[in-house]
Amino acid sequence: MSVHKARIVSGGRLQIPADVRKALGIADGDDVRLEVVDGELRVRSFQTALGRVRALVRHHVPASASLADELIADRRSEAARD
Repeated sequence: MSVHKARIVSGGRLQIPADVRKALGIADGDDVRLEVVDGELRVRSFQTALGRVRALVRHHVPASASLADELIADRRSEAARD
């Protein structure tokens, strides 16, 4: 873990050092996810956040399952009932 010093400037802007942005996989203009946990600010790229969500879903859905195929089958079943 590395520690960096940053400063809050007018308008509440926080400049993230280039090496930290690189380590997080974020670039100028990217949107990030901010979360306050136990008094700490956590900054994540949306790709990292999405990866965490995918891992959670993978944990609960068998690898052999296709959620897209299940959704299509459900829609067709609903349409057939109408």
